[in-house]
Amino acid sequence: MDLAQHPAHTGRDRRSGGVGPARPRVSEALLTVRRAVREFLGGLEPADFSVAVSGGADSLALTDAAAHYAHRAGVRVRALVVDHGLQEGSAEVAENAAKTARELGVAEAEVLRVSVSGPGGLEAAARRARYAALSEHGGELVLLGHTRDDQAETVLLGLGRGSGPRSVAGMLPLDPPWGRPLLDLPREVTREACGVLGIQPWEDPHNSDPRFTRVRLRNEVLPLLEDVLSGGVAAALARTARQLREDLETLDSLAEQLRGEGETLDAKALTPVPAALRRRVLRRWLLDGGAHDLSDAHLRSVDALIGRWRGQGGVWLPGGLVVERTHGRLAMNRREIRGD
Repeated sequence: MDLAQHPAHTGRDRRSGGVGPARPRVSEALLTVRRAVREFLGGLEPADFSVAVSGGADSLALTDAAAHYAHRAGVRVRALVVDHGLQEGSAEVAENAAKTARELGVAEAEVLRVSVSGPGGLEAAARRARYAALSEHGGELVLLGHTRDDQAETVLLGLGRGSGPRSVAGMLPLDPPWGRPLLDLPREVTREACGVLGIQPWEDPHNSDPRFTRVRLRNEVLPLLEDVLSGGVAAALARTARQLREDLETLDSLAEQLRGEGETLDAKALTPVPAALRRRVLRRWLLDGGAHDLSDAHLRSVDALIGRWRGQGGVWLPGGLVVERTHGRLAMNRREIRGD
């Protein structure tokens, strides 16, 4: 398929002198996206960066804004397009997305082909493969096109799964190597920006497939909540996430001060500390010690070695780690789990 036939292209190339006007008209939507990217990157040290491009409206509007910023800041931006290989013609879609990104002004566009497999279902496996490829090839900063609507979906998922405040706090604007400049913008702004740019985004069929939880949240749950609560739900959920992140940052800072140095923890010193803060100390200590896949139940079991100490035995964690209390201190050791 020629690029001119691809739905993400309308027959004009504003930088290479193709058909149509040399420059698109500038709308409030386009300016809003560019302003969000400029303010986000303007708070960081100037450096080359990457942008993840799917061919959808969010990523294409982000690509234009990223190229616009990079040109004026004197840095290079490259586009990374992940081909999951899950749909017929995915390679062609990915190549055309890369071509469109080049037309929008990036210095380089590369297609990354991945293999999707592993536990957790297709959605989770595709996400793992995508993030692994972007992390490997993207450098120190990779911009992602998540919007306020994506944040609202993430908050609802966290609420529904009872995953705790970290999950309900949603996605971070800056979580190196990931950067999300558009988290405060509604999805319709990126679509309008693409219209102004003269590009028709690719519509991923998976985004309308009700087999995926996020699709049902987007197409069924959120519209119902908007109707029942008279609108503004997505913005309210995103605002809640932001408030929770601010609270978490404060609590994490206090927990870091309480943790102190060394490979063990002083259980006696932590006993009078409020349980919510104490568990944050434990979480950071466990993660630094090599623990992973920690659940709320894991944290509460380890916390019981402090807050409900009755001389009980150690707590086993995923990966063969065991936490034990000896002489008033918590120690974490790796032990082989023996079979019968």
